[in-house]
Amino acid sequence: MSKRTKYVPKHRSVPEPTLRSAPTKALRTGLVMTSVAAAVTGISVAGGLLGTPAQMTTTAQDLGSDITGGLAGTSSDERAAAAALADREVVSRAADRRREADPDKVSALSVDSGPARTASVDVTDGDPRDIARALLPQFGFSGDQFGCLDSLWTRESNWNPAAHNPSSGAHGIPQSLPGSKMASAGPDWASNPVTQITWGLGYIQDRYGSPCGAWGHSQSHGWY
Repeated sequence: MSKRTKYVPKHRSVPEPTLRSAPTKALRTGLVMTSVAAAVTGISVAGGLLGTPAQMTTTAQDLGSDITGGLAGTSSDERAAAAALADREVVSRAADRRREADPDKVSALSVDSGPARTASVDVTDGDPRDIARALLPQFGFSGDQFGCLDSLWTRESNWNPAAHNPSSGAHGIPQSLPGSKMASAGPDWASNPVTQITWGLGYIQDRYGSPCGAWGHSQSHGWY
């Protein structure tokens, strides 16, 4: 009598190893994350060799692509998670590095620059004509008034601070009469061209309104 084949019900067939795939998937995901973390750490250590955070991010993306591409068996979700982790870690470390103060800049900015210094220019030894040009705006006169002033004081004293008229007592560049009137502009009125010109321009402003007004009067009367 032939041996009968043992009957095995279909509902008792050997189950597929579904539970075994879960640990394998978890192990594979752990390898991906570990590889990404190692790559990010390598980027951070070599951060001083990279020029900018943008370059660091690009490098992280390239390394993340290499890692996830090399593990072809992983799912698309796992690869996306690995790439996102690489970008997030590198951007975070780059931001921390930007917040760090450059010690050289801190040292340079902390140096006391010292008090501000001002300088004054002595024009008393310069050409009296240049002094007059510089003083015109202080009395509201424009530069085109200098021609009239030059003609007026060339006739009066030839711009000589020591010019003195012995018969009338007029003195200085503007031929102030008497010369002591110029003391209102400064005690050195007898010899300082700045003091004399300052007084003379004030006199012209009060009496004639402008150098051209004074020159017009001088031409018609012979004096101002």
